[in-house]
Amino acid sequence: MLRSRVTKVLLAIVFLAVSQMAIGQEKVEMADGMRSSGKIYVVVAVLAIIFSGLLIFLIHIDRKVSKLEKESQKSKL
Repeated sequence: MLRSRVTKVLLAIVFLAVSQMAIGQEKVEMADGMRSSGKIYVVVAVLAIIFSGLLIFLIHIDRKVSKLEKESQKSKL
């Protein structure tokens, strides 16, 4: 059992190391082009807006669920 866990961890480390080496050798021309024309900032801004909206939505839903849980606990008593 311990051997299988150690084997899995070692394989994961090897695969992560190989993938990092492969990623480090690539040159992404599209990103360089977007950076040079300033469009990358638009992409980053749109992604930030989307993630902010999702975060606000999740907080809103969490508050609603917490309120319903409190009401449910009060009604059980």
